Amino acid sequence: MRIALDPGAREVPARIQRVADDGTPLAAPEVLADLGAIAVIDGAEAPRWVFARSRSYRRLLEAGVDVARAHDVELVEGLLVAADGHFGEPHGLAAAAARLAGRIPDPDPPATEEDGALSLFDDGPADELADIVAVHAAQQRTLGAGGAGLRLLAAAESAGALVAEEMTAFGLPWRADIHDQLLTAVLGPRPVLGGRPPKLAALATEVAEAFGRTLNPDSPAEVLRAFARAGHELTSTRSWELRGLDHPAVAPLLAYKELARLHAAHGWSWLRTWVREGRFHPEYVVGGVVSGRWASRGGGALQIPKAVRAAVRADPGWRLVTADAAQLEPRVLAALSGDHALAPGDGDLYGALAQREFGGDRAKAKLGLLSAMYGQTSGGAGQLLATLRQRFPAAMQFVDDAARAGEQGQLVRSHLGRTSPPARPGHELPAAARARGRFTRNFVVQATAAEWALVLLAELRQSLRAAGSPAQLVFFQHDEVLLHCPAEVADDVAVAVHEAAAAAGRRLFGASPVRFPMGVQVVAGYDEH
Repeated sequence: MRIALDPGAREVPARIQRVADDGTPLAAPEVLADLGAIAVIDGAEAPRWVFARSRSYRRLLEAGVDVARAHDVELVEGLLVAADGHFGEPHGLAAAAARLAGRIPDPDPPATEEDGALSLFDDGPADELADIVAVHAAQQRTLGAGGAGLRLLAAAESAGALVAEEMTAFGLPWRADIHDQLLTAVLGPRPVLGGRPPKLAALATEVAEAFGRTLNPDSPAEVLRAFARAGHELTSTRSWELRGLDHPAVAPLLAYKELARLHAAHGWSWLRTWVREGRFHPEYVVGGVVSGRWASRGGGALQIPKAVRAAVRADPGWRLVTADAAQLEPRVLAALSGDHALAPGDGDLYGALAQREFGGDRAKAKLGLLSAMYGQTSGGAGQLLATLRQRFPAAMQFVDDAARAGEQGQLVRSHLGRTSPPARPGHELPAAARARGRFTRNFVVQATAAEWALVLLAELRQSLRAAGSPAQLVFFQHDEVLLHCPAEVADDVAVAVHEAAAAAGRRLFGASPVRFPMGVQVVAGYDEH
């Protein structure tokens, strides 16, 4: 059974309506006395809750209520709109309801707008619950016709939304005092009145002295002009281009750029803004990248630099369980293509390939496989690809077919059915066609890897809930998961991670012999990972 939920807003009470798995209403809408009633219903009936959007779940979490399963109407609509060849078109509840009624949907509202936050002159939606029920029923009909893969993807994407909101609510353990110490060690004491920290200021002075004139090292235009006056015409101030120069300003400028990035992205201002009561609370965007990978909204959650990872510390008596999938995308390619010899066992895939095909040269093996998935042919990759084509013809044919489809302007799909964006106007031009081919070549692998990671999260969350574990999922990035738990259950959590990885492989690829090993560690700090 499923229950559609409108959590209400301000003084408007929450309402629910029970529906069958195919979306058919089973009863009239009901008004809830409070959100706490949802916990009682979830425990007694174990329904799949149908939310308009993931932020609806945020309201429940703020009220101290969590649920086991969900169907996120907005996320599922996005999958279905893309599957119909219209990636990126409006897919919010209002847009879905308009589409269902035969109207052209308006653009989706900005994601930062609070759900149900009505202005003085706005009465809000006439009946959001009715729209949720109607759109969900239409989605169930489409999913039913789309096959088991698309249904699993919709369930996994919705489970990911629950995990994302819970991770935002829990927060990543973060020691502000350690972060401050780390910044002070590399930047110098925090400036009292703003401006550059001492070490940045000193490097800026070195750069100016090397050029013999004052300039702002944060200004690419000024830096380019200074190098031009010194006889070096550059196209950019990117580090790789600067390293090719013989000039005394290069070393301090490169050092300045590295520290300036840290100061701007994760300096004291970031610490004040994003860390509250010992927790970093980013907002994750499920499916925020076209391949289904997640993104984040503010805070740079998916780009925590090594320089500050020591600030991510478990609470006293607790531990962090870190886990990342080993060489996930090549293993996914082996499972997708049926070329299982590409990924034998749990060991180092690149090392094994190097021993068999590249005279023990692991770097060549890695370059060859990455070139196969990303479409690189320069820099010696062509010869490596020829070896792979001979040894693993099915795997190479799989990505070659995806590239060819992209070059011809066709849509490609992941294993479960996530659909690529349509070709842009002008895609038939040779350079554009090749670029799209490189994109679709990688899309089919990366999007399927993202699906495996989603199912991993769903399986892990479900197993922890079933066991009554106090462990919390607190961080997720592509193929890496971080959990926070009491020290005495850390080993159990590590076992749960391994079991969830194996279950994700079975869910996607059935009895395939390809394995998806996880590197799992129990640590006190993220820097120990």
